[in-house]
Amino acid sequence: MTEILKVTQEGNFEIWTLNRPQALNAFNKDLLLAISAQVERVDKDLSVRCVVIKGAGDRAFSAGADLKERKAMPPHQVPAFVSLIGGTFQQIAECSAPFIAAIDGYAFGGGLEIALACDIRAVGPRAKMGLTETRLAIVPGAGGTQRLPRLVGAGRAKELILSGRRIDADEALDIGLAELDGRDSSALHVALECAGSIAACGPLAVRAAKQAIDGALGQPLPAGLAHERSCYDRTLDSSDRQEALVAFAEKRTPVFTGS
Repeated sequence: MTEILKVTQEGNFEIWTLNRPQALNAFNKDLLLAISAQVERVDKDLSVRCVVIKGAGDRAFSAGADLKERKAMPPHQVPAFVSLIGGTFQQIAECSAPFIAAIDGYAFGGGLEIALACDIRAVGPRAKMGLTETRLAIVPGAGGTQRLPRLVGAGRAKELILSGRRIDADEALDIGLAELDGRDSSALHVALECAGSIAACGPLAVRAAKQAIDGALGQPLPAGLAHERSCYDRTLDSSDRQEALVAFAEKRTPVFTGS
């Protein structure tokens, strides 16, 4: 039986492949449950220092929710499915480990929403993305109306969401929707480079830094600085910090253990 979510170890980080290429890697219940279980595992496993999410095949990162499954779904089951997709993406956003979305091909609707839930987004030359739900007479329901404005500003987000307009890699990079430029290679290539850089850092510090940023967004600066200090203090007594100091003195690369 084909794995609906392929998990591959690459050194100290993992590559997760949304493996439904025949459906443009659209999200059905089974795929969402598989992602949810893996996020729960990684949140507790410091040996996984970063996760890169990609789509199978050469056409899509993800085309969003599986509309064939949704069409066949009894109306009373729809709210639970919407809660599942939104809850799964929120798990990614709240996971202590960093996530990178490698967007090669289409990322529409929920496909873009899972990317927005990641910490960093990479785009390749064939990337096409958009929150296209209004074209189907619905509203983005898995975080798109909340996360997109926080990246690109309210006005830009409204223009994209209300029109359902699709954008390419050039525009995504220009407006700040994507951070990593893979137009000369691929989204996966630059995502793996970034993941390797993250994985080379102290894992406790990386997770604490993510929490320092996310936990203070929207707070007044003094509260944010206090939150930053609490995250900083948690790293002071770690073995990894001592290893970093010794390695610096010995002019060698530190070997971090996540302790």
